[in-house]
Amino acid sequence: MNYIAPAPVADPATLAGRAAVARRSQHIAPDCSGLNFYEIDRSLRDLLTLYLDPPLLAHLAPHLHELGKLAGGRLNELADLADKHPPELRFRDKYGRDNEWIETHPAYDEIRNIAFGQFGMHAMTQRAGVLGWPEIMPAVAKQAFFYLFAQVEFGVLCPVNLTDCTSDLLARYGSPELKARYLDRMLTQNMDELLYGAQFMTEKIGGSDAGAAELMAVRDGDQWRLYGEKWFCSNADGDVAVLLARPQGAQAGGRGLGLFLMPRHLPDGTRNSYRIARLKDKLGSRSMPSGEIIFDGAVAYHLGQIDRGMKQMLEMVNYSRVSHLTRAAGMMRRCLNEALQVAHHRNAFGHRVIEYPLMRRQLVKMMIKTEQSLSALMLASVMIARSDEHAAKVVRLLTPVCKYRASRDNIAVATAAMEARGGNGYIEDWPNARLVRDAHLGVIWDGTSSVNALDVIQRAVGKERAHRQLAAELGERLAEARGVPGQFRTRIGNVLTQAIDFAEEVADNPDNERFTRVAASALYHVATAVLMLNEGARLGEAGGDARRLLMARFVLEHRLSDQSKLSVKQDSWEEPAISLLLDEAPVSLDTASSLLSA
Repeated sequence: MNYIAPAPVADPATLAGRAAVARRSQHIAPDCSGLNFYEIDRSLRDLLTLYLDPPLLAHLAPHLHELGKLAGGRLNELADLADKHPPELRFRDKYGRDNEWIETHPAYDEIRNIAFGQFGMHAMTQRAGVLGWPEIMPAVAKQAFFYLFAQVEFGVLCPVNLTDCTSDLLARYGSPELKARYLDRMLTQNMDELLYGAQFMTEKIGGSDAGAAELMAVRDGDQWRLYGEKWFCSNADGDVAVLLARPQGAQAGGRGLGLFLMPRHLPDGTRNSYRIARLKDKLGSRSMPSGEIIFDGAVAYHLGQIDRGMKQMLEMVNYSRVSHLTRAAGMMRRCLNEALQVAHHRNAFGHRVIEYPLMRRQLVKMMIKTEQSLSALMLASVMIARSDEHAAKVVRLLTPVCKYRASRDNIAVATAAMEARGGNGYIEDWPNARLVRDAHLGVIWDGTSSVNALDVIQRAVGKERAHRQLAAELGERLAEARGVPGQFRTRIGNVLTQAIDFAEEVADNPDNERFTRVAASALYHVATAVLMLNEGARLGEAGGDARRLLMARFVLEHRLSDQSKLSVKQDSWEEPAISLLLDEAPVSLDTASSLLSA
Protein backbone atom coordinates (compact mmCIF):
# COMPACT_ATOMS: atom_id res chain seq x y z
CA MET A 1 0.00 0.00 0.00
CA ASN A 2 1.66 3.20 -1.21
CA TYR A 3 1.37 6.47 0.66
CA ILE A 4 -1.26 8.85 -0.74
CA ALA A 5 -1.33 12.45 0.41
CA PRO A 6 -4.73 13.62 1.67
CA ALA A 7 -6.74 15.67 -0.78
CA PRO A 8 -7.67 19.28 0.09
CA VAL A 9 -10.93 19.56 2.05
CA ALA A 10 -13.49 22.00 0.67
CA ASP A 11 -16.06 21.55 3.44
CA PRO A 12 -14.65 20.73 6.94
CA ALA A 13 -18.05 19.36 7.98
CA THR A 14 -17.51 16.37 5.72
CA LEU A 15 -14.66 15.22 7.94
CA ALA A 16 -17.16 14.08 10.57
CA GLY A 17 -19.37 12.01 8.27
CA ARG A 18 -19.54 8.23 8.32
CA ALA A 19 -17.90 8.01 4.92
CA ALA A 20 -14.97 10.11 6.13
CA VAL A 21 -14.58 8.00 9.28
CA ALA A 22 -14.60 4.83 7.17
CA ARG A 23 -12.06 6.31 4.78
CA ARG A 24 -9.66 7.19 7.59
CA SER A 25 -10.07 3.70 9.04
CA GLN A 26 -8.32 2.38 5.95
CA HIS A 27 -5.09 3.73 7.42
CA ILE A 28 -5.33 1.26 10.33
CA ALA A 29 -3.08 -1.71 9.64
CA PRO A 30 -4.98 -5.03 9.60
CA ASP A 31 -4.20 -8.05 11.72
CA CYS A 32 -3.83 -11.63 10.49
CA SER A 33 -7.53 -12.45 10.66
CA GLY A 34 -8.67 -14.17 7.47
CA LEU A 35 -5.23 -15.52 6.57
CA ASN A 36 -4.40 -19.21 6.43
CA PHE A 37 -1.69 -19.66 9.05
CA TYR A 38 -0.32 -22.78 7.37
CA GLU A 39 -0.15 -21.26 3.89
CA ILE A 40 1.74 -18.17 5.06
CA ASP A 41 4.26 -20.20 7.07
CA ARG A 42 6.97 -21.12 4.60
CA SER A 43 9.34 -22.19 7.37
CA LEU A 44 6.99 -24.81 8.77
CA ARG A 45 6.18 -26.20 5.35
CA ASP A 46 9.87 -26.36 4.40
CA LEU A 47 11.01 -27.99 7.63
CA LEU A 48 8.29 -30.63 7.57
CA THR A 49 9.77 -31.87 4.29
CA LEU A 50 13.01 -32.52 6.20
CA TYR A 51 11.55 -34.01 9.38
CA LEU A 52 8.47 -35.98 8.21
CA ASP A 53 8.30 -38.95 5.88
CA PRO A 54 6.78 -37.90 2.52
CA PRO A 55 3.71 -40.22 2.68
CA LEU A 56 2.72 -38.95 6.11
CA LEU A 57 3.30 -35.33 5.14
CA ALA A 58 1.19 -35.78 2.01
CA HIS A 59 -1.59 -37.27 4.14
CA LEU A 60 -1.44 -34.53 6.78
CA ALA A 61 -1.05 -31.53 4.48
CA PRO A 62 -4.82 -31.10 3.88
CA HIS A 63 -5.46 -31.32 7.63
CA LEU A 64 -2.73 -28.79 8.38
CA HIS A 65 -4.20 -26.56 5.70
CA GLU A 66 -7.63 -26.88 7.34
CA LEU A 67 -6.26 -26.03 10.78
CA GLY A 68 -4.38 -23.06 9.29
CA LYS A 69 -7.65 -21.82 7.79
CA LEU A 70 -9.48 -22.24 11.09
CA ALA A 71 -6.68 -20.48 12.96
CA GLY A 72 -7.13 -17.38 10.85
CA GLY A 73 -10.91 -17.67 10.89
CA ARG A 74 -13.40 -19.36 13.19
CA LEU A 75 -10.85 -20.47 15.78
CA ASN A 76 -9.52 -16.92 15.98
CA GLU A 77 -13.01 -15.61 16.75
CA LEU A 78 -13.62 -18.30 19.36
CA ALA A 79 -10.31 -17.62 21.09
CA ASP A 80 -11.19 -13.95 21.52
CA LEU A 81 -14.57 -14.86 23.01
CA ALA A 82 -13.12 -17.46 25.38
CA ASP A 83 -10.49 -15.02 26.59
CA LYS A 84 -13.10 -12.35 27.30
CA HIS A 85 -15.45 -14.83 29.05
CA PRO A 86 -13.28 -16.90 31.40
CA PRO A 87 -14.67 -19.93 33.27
CA GLU A 88 -16.71 -19.45 36.44
CA LEU A 89 -16.86 -21.68 39.50
CA ARG A 90 -20.30 -22.61 40.86
CA PHE A 91 -20.52 -24.06 44.34
CA ARG A 92 -24.13 -25.16 44.80
CA ASP A 93 -27.00 -26.27 42.61
CA LYS A 94 -30.50 -24.85 42.95
CA TYR A 95 -31.32 -27.38 45.69
CA GLY A 96 -28.42 -26.16 47.81
CA ARG A 97 -26.30 -29.27 47.31
CA ASP A 98 -22.52 -28.91 47.56
CA ASN A 99 -21.49 -30.10 44.13
CA GLU A 100 -19.23 -27.42 42.71
CA TRP A 101 -18.68 -27.29 38.98
CA ILE A 102 -17.03 -25.00 36.43
CA GLU A 103 -19.06 -23.26 33.76
CA THR A 104 -17.22 -22.49 30.53
CA HIS A 105 -18.29 -20.26 27.68
CA PRO A 106 -19.68 -21.99 24.57
CA ALA A 107 -16.69 -20.64 22.65
CA TYR A 108 -14.33 -22.62 24.90
CA ASP A 109 -16.39 -25.75 24.37
CA GLU A 110 -16.24 -25.31 20.60
CA ILE A 111 -12.47 -24.81 20.76
CA ARG A 112 -12.18 -28.11 22.64
CA ASN A 113 -14.33 -29.78 20.00
CA ILE A 114 -11.89 -28.62 17.33
CA ALA A 115 -8.78 -29.72 19.24
CA PHE A 116 -10.01 -33.01 20.65
CA GLY A 117 -12.88 -34.03 18.40
CA GLN A 118 -11.97 -32.78 14.94
CA PHE A 119 -8.17 -33.15 15.02
CA GLY A 120 -7.57 -35.61 17.88
CA MET A 121 -4.45 -33.73 18.93
CA HIS A 122 -4.44 -35.43 22.33
CA ALA A 123 -4.27 -38.90 20.81
CA MET A 124 -2.02 -38.58 17.76
CA THR A 125 1.04 -40.14 19.39
CA GLN A 126 -0.94 -42.53 21.61
CA ARG A 127 -3.09 -44.57 19.21
CA ALA A 128 -3.47 -45.34 15.52
CA GLY A 129 -6.29 -44.04 13.37
CA VAL A 130 -6.27 -40.33 14.19
CA LEU A 131 -7.09 -38.27 11.08
CA GLY A 132 -7.29 -41.53 9.14
CA TRP A 133 -3.60 -42.39 9.50
CA PRO A 134 -3.28 -46.15 10.14
CA GLU A 135 -0.37 -45.88 12.59
CA ILE A 136 0.61 -43.89 15.66
CA MET A 137 2.05 -40.59 14.46
CA PRO A 138 5.56 -39.34 15.29
CA ALA A 139 5.95 -36.45 17.70
CA VAL A 140 6.90 -34.04 14.89
CA ALA A 141 3.48 -34.47 13.32
CA LYS A 142 1.65 -33.77 16.56
CA GLN A 143 3.77 -30.74 17.36
CA ALA A 144 3.03 -29.26 13.93
CA PHE A 145 -0.67 -29.18 14.86
CA PHE A 146 0.12 -27.84 18.34
CA TYR A 147 2.28 -25.13 16.76
CA LEU A 148 -0.47 -23.92 14.43
CA PHE A 149 -3.08 -24.10 17.19
CA ALA A 150 -0.89 -22.11 19.59
CA GLN A 151 -0.83 -19.19 17.19
CA VAL A 152 -4.44 -18.45 18.02
CA GLU A 153 -5.41 -20.24 21.26
CA PHE A 154 -3.00 -20.86 24.10
CA GLY A 155 -5.26 -22.02 26.94
CA VAL A 156 -6.90 -25.10 25.45
CA LEU A 157 -3.51 -26.55 24.55
CA CYS A 158 -2.99 -27.11 28.27
CA PRO A 159 -5.80 -29.70 28.66
CA VAL A 160 -4.85 -31.17 25.28
CA ASN A 161 -1.30 -31.73 26.45
CA LEU A 162 -2.39 -32.89 29.91
CA THR A 163 -4.79 -35.44 28.45
CA ASP A 164 -2.01 -36.65 26.16
CA CYS A 165 0.57 -36.91 28.96
CA THR A 166 -1.83 -38.33 31.56
CA SER A 167 -2.95 -41.08 29.24
CA ASP A 168 0.71 -41.87 28.53
CA LEU A 169 1.47 -42.23 32.26
CA LEU A 170 -1.61 -44.39 32.68
CA ALA A 171 -0.55 -46.60 29.77
CA ARG A 172 2.95 -47.00 31.24
CA TYR A 173 2.20 -47.47 34.91
CA GLY A 174 -1.49 -48.14 35.39
CA SER A 175 -2.90 -51.51 36.41
CA PRO A 176 -4.89 -53.47 33.84
CA GLU A 177 -8.07 -52.51 35.70
CA LEU A 178 -7.27 -48.78 35.57
CA LYS A 179 -6.38 -48.94 31.89
CA ALA A 180 -9.60 -50.77 31.08
CA ARG A 181 -11.62 -48.20 33.02
CA TYR A 182 -10.10 -44.97 31.73
CA LEU A 183 -7.59 -45.26 28.89
CA ASP A 184 -9.84 -45.69 25.85
CA ARG A 185 -12.06 -42.85 26.98
CA MET A 186 -9.06 -40.56 27.38
CA LEU A 187 -8.00 -41.26 23.80
CA THR A 188 -11.37 -41.10 22.09
CA GLN A 189 -12.48 -38.30 19.78
CA ASN A 190 -16.11 -38.82 20.73
CA MET A 191 -16.82 -35.72 22.79
CA ASP A 192 -19.71 -37.42 24.62
CA GLU A 193 -17.35 -40.09 25.97
CA LEU A 194 -14.05 -38.22 26.29
CA LEU A 195 -12.36 -37.96 29.69
CA TYR A 196 -10.11 -34.92 30.06
CA GLY A 197 -6.75 -35.24 31.77
CA ALA A 198 -5.47 -32.89 34.46
CA GLN A 199 -2.33 -32.30 36.52
CA PHE A 200 -2.33 -31.21 40.16
CA MET A 201 1.25 -30.70 41.33
CA THR A 202 2.15 -27.43 43.03
CA GLU A 203 1.62 -26.86 46.76
CA LYS A 204 1.89 -23.71 48.85
CA ILE A 205 4.99 -24.96 50.61
CA GLY A 206 6.86 -26.13 47.54
CA GLY A 207 6.52 -24.03 44.41
CA SER A 208 9.24 -25.38 42.13
CA ASP A 209 10.41 -27.65 44.98
CA ALA A 210 7.98 -30.50 44.36
CA GLY A 211 9.87 -32.68 46.84
CA ALA A 212 8.49 -30.57 49.70
CA ALA A 213 4.92 -31.68 48.96
CA GLU A 214 2.72 -32.36 52.00
CA LEU A 215 -0.38 -33.91 50.38
CA MET A 216 -0.79 -37.20 52.25
CA ALA A 217 -1.94 -40.51 50.82
CA VAL A 218 -3.43 -43.03 53.28
CA ARG A 219 -3.89 -46.62 52.18
CA ASP A 220 -7.48 -47.84 52.21
CA GLY A 221 -7.54 -51.45 51.00
CA ASP A 222 -6.71 -51.58 47.30
CA GLN A 223 -6.92 -47.83 46.97
CA TRP A 224 -5.62 -44.69 48.68
CA ARG A 225 -7.26 -41.62 50.18
CA LEU A 226 -5.77 -38.13 49.84
CA TYR A 227 -5.72 -35.41 52.49
CA GLY A 228 -4.40 -31.88 52.02
CA GLU A 229 -4.42 -29.34 49.21
CA LYS A 230 -2.84 -28.31 45.93
CA TRP A 231 -2.27 -24.67 45.05
CA PHE A 232 -2.06 -24.62 41.22
CA CYS A 233 -4.25 -27.20 39.49
CA SER A 234 -4.30 -27.05 35.70
CA ASN A 235 -7.60 -27.94 34.04
CA ALA A 236 -9.19 -27.98 37.48
CA ASP A 237 -12.35 -29.81 36.39
CA GLY A 238 -10.49 -32.53 34.51
CA ASP A 239 -11.96 -36.02 34.68
CA VAL A 240 -8.72 -37.89 35.45
CA ALA A 241 -5.90 -36.14 37.31
CA VAL A 242 -2.36 -37.23 38.06
CA LEU A 243 -0.66 -35.89 41.16
CA LEU A 244 2.17 -36.47 43.59
CA ALA A 245 1.39 -37.33 47.22
CA ARG A 246 3.38 -38.66 50.16
CA PRO A 247 2.22 -42.05 51.44
CA GLN A 248 1.64 -41.96 55.17
CA GLY A 249 4.94 -42.70 56.93
CA ALA A 250 7.09 -42.24 53.81
CA GLN A 251 10.42 -40.42 53.97
CA ALA A 252 10.75 -36.71 53.36
CA GLY A 253 11.85 -35.24 50.04
CA GLY A 254 11.20 -36.28 46.47
CA ARG A 255 12.07 -39.92 47.10
CA GLY A 256 9.12 -40.25 49.45
CA LEU A 257 6.52 -39.23 46.88
CA GLY A 258 4.20 -41.54 45.00
CA LEU A 259 2.42 -40.93 41.72
CA PHE A 260 -1.37 -41.24 41.87
CA LEU A 261 -4.30 -41.13 39.51
CA MET A 262 -7.43 -39.50 40.90
CA PRO A 263 -10.76 -39.61 39.04
CA ARG A 264 -13.29 -36.83 39.33
CA HIS A 265 -16.08 -39.38 39.66
CA LEU A 266 -15.92 -42.81 41.28
CA PRO A 267 -16.96 -45.97 39.42
CA ASP A 268 -20.47 -45.77 40.93
CA GLY A 269 -20.90 -42.23 39.51
CA THR A 270 -20.58 -40.34 42.79
CA ARG A 271 -18.34 -37.30 43.08
CA ASN A 272 -14.91 -37.92 44.57
CA SER A 273 -14.08 -36.32 47.93
CA TYR A 274 -12.28 -33.14 46.90
CA ARG A 275 -13.36 -29.53 46.55
CA ILE A 276 -12.39 -26.83 44.09
CA ALA A 277 -11.87 -23.96 46.50
CA ARG A 278 -11.55 -21.22 43.89
CA LEU A 279 -10.30 -20.48 40.39
CA LYS A 280 -7.17 -18.43 39.75
CA ASP A 281 -7.67 -14.97 38.27
CA LYS A 282 -4.75 -15.26 35.88
CA LEU A 283 -2.89 -12.71 33.80
CA GLY A 284 -3.03 -14.94 30.72
CA SER A 285 -4.32 -18.33 29.59
CA ARG A 286 -7.63 -17.05 30.88
CA SER A 287 -9.81 -19.45 28.90
CA MET A 288 -8.53 -22.53 30.78
CA PRO A 289 -9.60 -23.05 34.42
CA SER A 290 -6.76 -23.26 36.93
CA GLY A 291 -7.79 -23.73 40.53
CA GLU A 292 -7.02 -24.52 44.14
CA ILE A 293 -8.17 -27.92 45.38
CA ILE A 294 -8.71 -29.34 48.88
CA PHE A 295 -8.65 -33.13 49.28
CA ASP A 296 -10.80 -34.60 52.04
CA GLY A 297 -10.30 -38.32 51.63
CA ALA A 298 -10.43 -38.36 47.83
CA VAL A 299 -9.99 -41.84 46.37
CA ALA A 300 -6.84 -42.30 44.29
CA TYR A 301 -4.91 -45.18 42.73
CA HIS A 302 -1.14 -45.42 42.67
CA LEU A 303 0.70 -45.65 39.36
CA GLY A 304 3.85 -47.73 39.03
CA GLN A 305 6.09 -48.20 42.04
CA ILE A 306 4.85 -46.31 45.06
CA ASP A 307 8.32 -45.02 46.00
CA ARG A 308 9.29 -43.84 42.49
CA GLY A 309 6.55 -41.30 41.88
CA MET A 310 8.83 -38.34 41.35
CA LYS A 311 10.97 -40.17 38.80
CA GLN A 312 7.88 -41.38 36.94
CA MET A 313 6.35 -37.92 36.98
CA LEU A 314 9.51 -36.36 35.60
CA GLU A 315 9.06 -38.46 32.47
CA MET A 316 6.01 -36.33 31.74
CA VAL A 317 7.96 -33.13 32.37
CA ASN A 318 9.99 -33.66 29.18
CA TYR A 319 6.79 -33.79 27.13
CA SER A 320 5.34 -30.84 29.01
CA ARG A 321 8.45 -28.75 28.36
CA VAL A 322 8.34 -29.58 24.67
CA SER A 323 4.73 -28.43 24.73
CA HIS A 324 5.88 -25.10 26.20
CA LEU A 325 8.49 -24.85 23.45
CA THR A 326 5.81 -25.53 20.85
CA ARG A 327 3.48 -22.91 22.26
CA ALA A 328 6.30 -20.35 22.42
CA ALA A 329 7.28 -21.11 18.83
CA GLY A 330 3.69 -20.82 17.62
CA MET A 331 3.00 -17.62 19.51
CA MET A 332 6.22 -16.02 18.25
CA ARG A 333 5.19 -16.92 14.70
CA ARG A 334 1.83 -15.22 15.22
CA CYS A 335 3.55 -12.15 16.70
CA LEU A 336 6.01 -11.97 13.81
CA ASN A 337 3.19 -12.27 11.28
CA GLU A 338 1.24 -9.53 13.06
CA ALA A 339 4.29 -7.26 12.99
CA LEU A 340 4.81 -7.94 9.30
CA GLN A 341 1.16 -7.12 8.60
CA VAL A 342 1.62 -3.76 10.28
CA ALA A 343 4.92 -3.06 8.57
CA HIS A 344 3.50 -3.79 5.12
CA HIS A 345 0.22 -1.89 5.56
CA ARG A 346 1.00 1.05 7.82
CA ASN A 347 2.28 4.37 6.48
CA ALA A 348 4.31 6.79 8.55
CA PHE A 349 5.94 10.04 7.39
CA GLY A 350 5.29 9.29 3.76
CA HIS A 351 6.58 5.72 3.60
CA ARG A 352 5.47 2.22 4.47
CA VAL A 353 6.93 1.19 7.79
CA ILE A 354 8.62 -1.83 6.14
CA GLU A 355 10.82 0.60 4.20
CA TYR A 356 12.58 2.02 7.25
CA PRO A 357 15.98 0.43 8.05
CA LEU A 358 15.41 0.42 11.81
CA MET A 359 12.07 -1.38 11.51
CA ARG A 360 13.56 -3.86 9.04
CA ARG A 361 16.31 -4.74 11.50
CA GLN A 362 13.80 -5.11 14.34
CA LEU A 363 11.64 -7.41 12.23
CA VAL A 364 14.60 -9.64 11.47
CA LYS A 365 15.53 -9.78 15.15
CA MET A 366 12.00 -11.00 15.87
CA MET A 367 12.29 -13.45 12.99
CA ILE A 368 15.52 -14.97 14.27
CA LYS A 369 14.08 -15.70 17.72
CA THR A 370 11.01 -17.22 16.08
CA GLU A 371 12.97 -19.40 13.70
CA GLN A 372 15.35 -20.56 16.43
CA SER A 373 12.43 -21.95 18.39
CA LEU A 374 11.03 -23.75 15.35
CA SER A 375 14.36 -25.47 14.61
CA ALA A 376 14.70 -26.39 18.29
CA LEU A 377 11.18 -27.83 18.21
CA MET A 378 11.99 -30.04 15.23
CA LEU A 379 15.07 -31.52 16.89
CA ALA A 380 13.36 -31.99 20.27
CA SER A 381 10.42 -33.74 18.61
CA VAL A 382 12.66 -36.09 16.64
CA MET A 383 14.77 -36.97 19.66
CA ILE A 384 11.90 -37.47 22.10
CA ALA A 385 10.41 -40.08 19.80
CA ARG A 386 13.55 -42.23 19.90
CA SER A 387 14.32 -44.81 22.57
CA ASP A 388 18.13 -45.02 22.43
CA GLU A 389 20.40 -43.74 25.19
CA HIS A 390 22.02 -41.08 23.02
CA ALA A 391 18.66 -39.49 22.18
CA ALA A 392 17.55 -39.70 25.81
CA LYS A 393 20.60 -37.70 26.88
CA VAL A 394 20.00 -35.08 24.19
CA VAL A 395 16.36 -34.77 25.26
CA ARG A 396 17.39 -34.52 28.90
CA LEU A 397 19.35 -31.35 28.14
CA LEU A 398 17.36 -30.01 25.23
CA THR A 399 13.92 -29.85 26.85
CA PRO A 400 14.79 -27.58 29.79
CA VAL A 401 17.16 -25.38 27.79
CA CYS A 402 14.59 -24.85 25.01
CA LYS A 403 11.75 -24.29 27.46
CA TYR A 404 13.87 -21.71 29.28
CA ARG A 405 15.15 -19.79 26.30
CA ALA A 406 12.14 -19.95 23.96
CA SER A 407 9.78 -18.86 26.73
CA ARG A 408 11.91 -15.81 27.44
CA ASP A 409 12.23 -14.98 23.74
CA ASN A 410 8.46 -15.26 23.42
CA ILE A 411 8.01 -12.34 25.82
CA ALA A 412 10.47 -10.20 23.86
CA VAL A 413 8.87 -11.02 20.50
CA ALA A 414 5.33 -10.47 21.80
CA THR A 415 6.32 -7.09 23.22
CA ALA A 416 8.07 -6.08 20.00
CA ALA A 417 5.00 -7.03 17.96
CA MET A 418 2.77 -4.97 20.26
CA GLU A 419 5.14 -2.02 19.86
CA ALA A 420 5.10 -2.42 16.08
CA ARG A 421 1.34 -1.96 16.08
CA GLY A 422 1.63 1.08 18.31
CA GLY A 423 -1.31 2.18 20.45
CA ASN A 424 -3.66 -0.38 18.91
CA GLY A 425 -1.33 -3.12 20.10
CA TYR A 426 -2.18 -2.16 23.69
CA ILE A 427 -5.93 -2.41 23.07
CA GLU A 428 -7.78 -5.66 23.69
CA ASP A 429 -9.62 -5.37 20.34
CA TRP A 430 -6.39 -6.53 18.68
CA PRO A 431 -4.53 -9.82 19.21
CA ASN A 432 -1.31 -8.34 20.62
CA ALA A 433 -2.52 -7.69 24.17
CA ARG A 434 -3.57 -11.31 24.66
CA LEU A 435 -0.35 -12.56 23.10
CA VAL A 436 1.67 -10.46 25.54
CA ARG A 437 -0.37 -11.71 28.51
CA ASP A 438 -0.14 -15.35 27.47
CA ALA A 439 3.58 -15.16 26.71
CA HIS A 440 4.46 -14.62 30.36
CA LEU A 441 3.04 -17.96 31.46
CA GLY A 442 5.87 -19.81 29.74
CA VAL A 443 8.48 -18.52 32.20
CA ILE A 444 6.39 -19.67 35.19
CA TRP A 445 4.84 -23.07 34.43
CA ASP A 446 7.02 -26.19 34.70
CA GLY A 447 9.79 -24.22 36.33
CA THR A 448 10.92 -20.60 36.16
CA SER A 449 13.78 -19.48 33.94
CA SER A 450 16.35 -19.97 36.69
CA VAL A 451 14.95 -23.37 37.68
CA ASN A 452 15.21 -24.60 34.11
CA ALA A 453 18.67 -23.11 33.61
CA LEU A 454 19.86 -24.79 36.81
CA ASP A 455 18.37 -28.06 35.62
CA VAL A 456 20.33 -27.71 32.39
CA ILE A 457 23.70 -26.86 33.91
CA GLN A 458 23.75 -28.46 37.36
CA ARG A 459 21.95 -31.69 36.51
CA ALA A 460 21.83 -32.37 32.77
CA VAL A 461 25.43 -31.18 32.30
CA GLY A 462 26.95 -31.51 35.77
CA LYS A 463 25.52 -34.85 36.84
CA GLU A 464 24.44 -36.61 33.64
CA ARG A 465 27.04 -35.15 31.25
CA ALA A 466 24.36 -34.86 28.59
CA HIS A 467 26.22 -31.98 26.92
CA ARG A 468 28.56 -34.51 25.35
CA GLN A 469 25.73 -36.21 23.49
CA LEU A 470 24.37 -32.84 22.42
CA ALA A 471 27.81 -31.86 21.13
CA ALA A 472 28.07 -35.12 19.17
CA GLU A 473 24.58 -34.66 17.69
CA LEU A 474 25.27 -31.11 16.63
CA GLY A 475 28.72 -32.03 15.33
CA GLU A 476 27.16 -34.58 12.98
CA ARG A 477 24.62 -32.08 11.71
CA LEU A 478 27.34 -29.50 11.18
CA ALA A 479 29.37 -31.98 9.15
CA GLU A 480 26.31 -32.83 7.02
CA ALA A 481 25.80 -29.20 5.91
CA ARG A 482 27.14 -29.28 2.36
CA GLY A 483 27.67 -26.23 0.19
CA VAL A 484 28.64 -24.08 3.17
CA PRO A 485 31.89 -22.09 3.16
CA GLY A 486 34.48 -23.97 5.20
CA GLN A 487 35.53 -20.87 7.10
CA PHE A 488 32.00 -20.31 8.40
CA ARG A 489 31.55 -23.99 9.27
CA THR A 490 34.79 -23.86 11.26
CA ARG A 491 33.67 -20.70 13.02
CA ILE A 492 30.40 -22.25 14.18
CA GLY A 493 32.26 -25.40 15.17
CA ASN A 494 34.61 -23.36 17.35
CA VAL A 495 31.69 -21.58 19.05
CA LEU A 496 30.04 -24.96 19.64
CA THR A 497 33.16 -26.18 21.41
CA GLN A 498 33.36 -22.99 23.47
CA ALA A 499 29.73 -23.23 24.55
CA ILE A 500 30.07 -26.88 25.54
CA ASP A 501 33.28 -26.23 27.47
CA PHE A 502 31.79 -23.19 29.19
CA ALA A 503 28.70 -25.14 30.29
CA GLU A 504 30.94 -27.83 31.77
CA GLU A 505 33.13 -25.27 33.52
CA VAL A 506 30.09 -23.62 35.13
CA ALA A 507 28.59 -26.97 36.09
CA ASP A 508 31.75 -28.32 37.71
CA ASN A 509 32.40 -25.35 40.00
CA PRO A 510 29.66 -24.33 42.49
CA ASP A 511 31.18 -20.86 42.67
CA ASN A 512 30.15 -20.31 39.05
CA GLU A 513 26.40 -20.65 39.62
CA ARG A 514 25.87 -16.99 38.72
CA PHE A 515 26.81 -17.84 35.11
CA THR A 516 24.18 -20.58 34.81
CA ARG A 517 21.74 -18.67 32.64
CA VAL A 518 24.53 -17.40 30.39
CA ALA A 519 25.81 -20.94 29.86
CA ALA A 520 22.34 -22.36 29.21
CA SER A 521 21.54 -19.58 26.73
CA ALA A 522 24.78 -20.21 24.87
CA LEU A 523 23.89 -23.89 24.46
CA TYR A 524 20.51 -22.95 23.01
CA HIS A 525 21.89 -20.36 20.62
CA VAL A 526 24.69 -22.51 19.25
CA ALA A 527 22.38 -25.51 18.91
CA THR A 528 19.85 -23.55 16.88
CA ALA A 529 22.59 -21.95 14.76
CA VAL A 530 23.90 -25.41 13.83
CA LEU A 531 20.38 -26.66 13.10
CA MET A 532 19.59 -23.68 10.86
CA LEU A 533 22.85 -24.17 8.99
CA ASN A 534 22.05 -27.83 8.44
CA GLU A 535 18.44 -27.14 7.41
CA GLY A 536 19.31 -24.28 5.09
CA ALA A 537 22.02 -26.31 3.37
CA ARG A 538 19.73 -29.32 2.88
CA LEU A 539 16.86 -27.23 1.56
CA GLY A 540 19.18 -25.25 -0.72
CA GLU A 541 20.89 -28.38 -2.02
CA ALA A 542 17.47 -29.75 -3.03
CA GLY A 543 16.79 -26.57 -5.00
CA GLY A 544 14.65 -24.97 -2.32
CA ASP A 545 14.98 -21.97 -0.05
CA ALA A 546 18.34 -21.71 1.73
CA ARG A 547 17.49 -18.64 3.80
CA ARG A 548 18.07 -20.50 7.07
CA LEU A 549 21.79 -20.23 6.39
CA LEU A 550 21.44 -16.49 6.77
CA MET A 551 19.48 -16.97 9.97
CA ALA A 552 22.32 -19.09 11.33
CA ARG A 553 24.71 -16.19 10.81
CA PHE A 554 22.36 -13.76 12.53
CA VAL A 555 22.30 -16.05 15.57
CA LEU A 556 26.07 -16.18 15.54
CA GLU A 557 26.55 -12.43 15.16
CA HIS A 558 23.66 -11.12 17.27
CA ARG A 559 23.21 -13.73 20.00
CA LEU A 560 26.62 -15.34 20.44
CA SER A 561 29.20 -12.78 19.35
CA ASP A 562 31.28 -10.92 21.92
CA GLN A 563 31.70 -8.00 19.51
CA SER A 564 31.06 -4.65 21.20
CA LYS A 565 27.57 -3.27 20.66
CA LEU A 566 28.96 0.24 21.01
CA SER A 567 30.20 0.25 17.45
CA VAL A 568 28.87 1.56 14.16
CA LYS A 569 30.85 -0.93 12.11
CA GLN A 570 29.00 -1.61 8.90
CA ASP A 571 28.98 -5.31 8.10
CA SER A 572 28.66 -5.72 4.36
CA TRP A 573 26.60 -8.89 4.70
CA GLU A 574 23.85 -7.70 7.04
CA GLU A 575 21.75 -5.33 4.96
CA PRO A 576 21.63 -7.67 1.91
CA ALA A 577 20.72 -10.52 4.28
CA ILE A 578 17.92 -8.49 5.86
CA SER A 579 16.52 -7.70 2.41
CA LEU A 580 16.55 -11.36 1.45
CA LEU A 581 14.86 -12.47 4.67
CA LEU A 582 12.10 -9.88 4.34
CA ASP A 583 11.48 -10.76 0.70
CA GLU A 584 9.17 -13.60 -0.28
CA ALA A 585 11.43 -14.94 -3.04
CA PRO A 586 13.42 -18.10 -2.24
CA VAL A 587 17.11 -17.65 -1.51
CA SER A 588 19.46 -19.89 -3.47
CA LEU A 589 22.23 -21.89 -1.81
CA ASP A 590 24.88 -19.93 -3.71
CA THR A 591 23.42 -16.56 -2.69
CA ALA A 592 23.11 -17.54 0.96
CA SER A 593 26.59 -19.08 1.05
CA SER A 594 28.15 -15.97 -0.43
CA LEU A 595 26.84 -13.93 2.50
CA LEU A 596 28.19 -16.33 5.10
CA SER A 597 31.75 -15.34 4.33
CA ALA A 598 31.18 -11.70 3.34
